Amino acid sequence: MSAEPDVLLSAREISVRFGGVLAVNQVSFDVRRGEVFTLIGPNGAGKTTVFNLISRIYVPSTGEIEFEGRQFSQVAPHEVAKLGIARTFQNIELFEHATVLQNLLIGRHTHRQTGLWSDLFFTAKTRRAELAAREKVEQVIDLLDLQHHRESLVAGLPYGVRKVVELARALCTEPKLLLLDEPSSGLNTEETDDMVFWIRDIQHELGVTVLMVEHDMGLVSKVSDRVLAMNQGEMLALGTPAEVQAHPGVIEAYLGSVDEVSSLRRAA
Repeated sequence: MSAEPDVLLSAREISVRFGGVLAVNQVSFDVRRGEVFTLIGPNGAGKTTVFNLISRIYVPSTGEIEFEGRQFSQVAPHEVAKLGIARTFQNIELFEHATVLQNLLIGRHTHRQTGLWSDLFFTAKTRRAELAAREKVEQVIDLLDLQHHRESLVAGLPYGVRKVVELARALCTEPKLLLLDEPSSGLNTEETDDMVFWIRDIQHELGVTVLMVEHDMGLVSKVSDRVLAMNQGEMLALGTPAEVQAHPGVIEAYLGSVDEVSSLRRAA
């Protein structure tokens, strides 16, 4: 399998089985450089399992994934970030008793090139690396308007701000591909509107490709270039947000049969 030149990530006929359960079945898609590509579907559709395959948390039972034309199956999980793939989680994963700044600096670890003795004696090389890391972190803080929270402990922050901090930490790794796992989960309407703004900035100002799992169809429609709808581990539809939302199989998966939806509309 070889990806097209403008394709950053390519999945071909990936499947994963847990015991007797086929969680993902023969799913194929390409994520093009610079786009926002979103996976949608009801609970249990297999979306997060696909994310876990890309993150190397799971190993596909069949099929193959390529990143920048390189087969992905032999990449160790701890090497994924070094390749240029960063991820946020539906359940926020931060160091709660550290400050926002400290959490973001942790995101720079993949770019650290100094050794133990250099760090221990705080040599000129370490000082330069520290300054470079802080400069990158400050750029992300400015992008996501986190200046006010720089020295705040994560444990004392509102949930919505924590979501932005986790997003910021992922951006501090300077990813080529950003995996967003339900970025609007737990956010109110205003915070979701802010997330739309951040995702657009990440795409257009930073040039980062985004692969997203999301339930909020308003957010999906506003930021996505293409959408893949899944149900029960299989592909339902692939296209623009409008095309996918109008697909009969997607309507049935979310709302019931097409006939039932038509009956409800007539009754209304």
